[in-house]
Amino acid sequence: MPWGNYYIDSTEKGFRKNRRETSLGALAHLTDEIILEILGYLNVKELLTLGFTSQVLYCFVSFEELWKQLTIRKFNGDWWWYGTWKLTYLKRSDPKYEDSFIKPTINVTHFYSDILFQPFLYSSTGMEQFLGIETIDRRSNLSIEEFNTNYATKNRPVIITDVVTQWSAFQKWTMKYLIEKYGDIHFRAEAIDIKLKNYAQYSMNTLDESPLYLFDKKFGEKCNGILEDFFIPEYFCQDFFNILGQSRPDFRWIIIGPARSGSTFHKDPNSTSAWNAVISGSKKWIMYPPDILPPGVFTNADESEVTSPVSLMEWHLNYYKETNKSKIRPLEGICRAGEVIFVPNGWWHMVINLEDSIAITQNFVGLHNLSNVLKFLREKPEQISGFSSDSWPSCKTIHETFCKKLQEVYPGLLEKLELHNDSHKNNQPSVWEQIKKPDDAEKGFTFNFSNND
Repeated sequence: MPWGNYYIDSTEKGFRKNRRETSLGALAHLTDEIILEILGYLNVKELLTLGFTSQVLYCFVSFEELWKQLTIRKFNGDWWWYGTWKLTYLKRSDPKYEDSFIKPTINVTHFYSDILFQPFLYSSTGMEQFLGIETIDRRSNLSIEEFNTNYATKNRPVIITDVVTQWSAFQKWTMKYLIEKYGDIHFRAEAIDIKLKNYAQYSMNTLDESPLYLFDKKFGEKCNGILEDFFIPEYFCQDFFNILGQSRPDFRWIIIGPARSGSTFHKDPNSTSAWNAVISGSKKWIMYPPDILPPGVFTNADESEVTSPVSLMEWHLNYYKETNKSKIRPLEGICRAGEVIFVPNGWWHMVINLEDSIAITQNFVGLHNLSNVLKFLREKPEQISGFSSDSWPSCKTIHETFCKKLQEVYPGLLEKLELHNDSHKNNQPSVWEQIKKPDDAEKGFTFNFSNND
């Protein structure tokens, strides 16, 4: 139970008990965090042995995060999910291991620990409270001109509702279909490589507070024919990184995850923009403009280091209410199956799956964010990501090479961008001002090229 219960619980004689003190002995002087830190240095045999010494230590030793790290460290993604990380590890280590070896219930009373209670709290909390607010524009029949004028140039997000439904993937990509076709192929899920059929078994049955999230950038090369099931929406076809050919940075991912999985607050790499298309399921987006730091997120001056709650549900429970009290509120929206969201460059955003979801996302460099990308590559080479070290031994050469390629393919473009930036840098309103008063925002400046690359 959480620590708060200690102050309201009492025995029949009116005094409180705390099994932690009687069960841990001298270890009771240590905090729960320190105890778990120490247990993290032990091997499996030591953990199982220690768990027999007292009921409270059994509770600590059964902490799922310990067994998750042990499983990943030893087996990577080579395991089949059996409902808990502890049982998964034990069965993977010994296929003859019987479930009956673990007693189904040990009744421990008068034991209070927030750190052990939180995973249960976060995994069992419903997400209904996050469904009501939707302030991101939703558009259909949106013309290219309208998109460029009202969203790309103004760097504003928008959900487009009538593009993904035209993909064959929208009709075919159920989890069952993907397993039948690609089930034995290994996909990247955070720090592990796991067969899709193994990941599906995990994702459909996990109660993890923060479930593993499949986010694979090589799916097009691994899965024969899969790229034919969708096309880039016409709004996002222009991508200046295409001129780098095979040396371009990572840009396309398939994303699969259960409810409660997702991404904590971040900005997309290299100042790129992105689109994210939901094929099945739904995703809640919470977005802040580039110059507004979300509550609960901390960063250093150049944003090279970002700290935020690891668990999405932890952020929602501890910080979401603050968004309703602050003067500057985020934009929020739900991207549903068959819809695609435009994520402007530089925007802070977090995404949580409201249900089991399959999606495609791609980062790109359009004319609207080319200046920002060039500035990022020039001024923050140490933060550049996604470029292969085989093609780019040093990130310091990326900006220069990219500029040379732009001059070759689009002569005069860099000069026009420089003139445009000089004429607007003193009177361009902030992103937030444009969103608050879109009619007063600058109309922007566009070029037209016959080559959409």
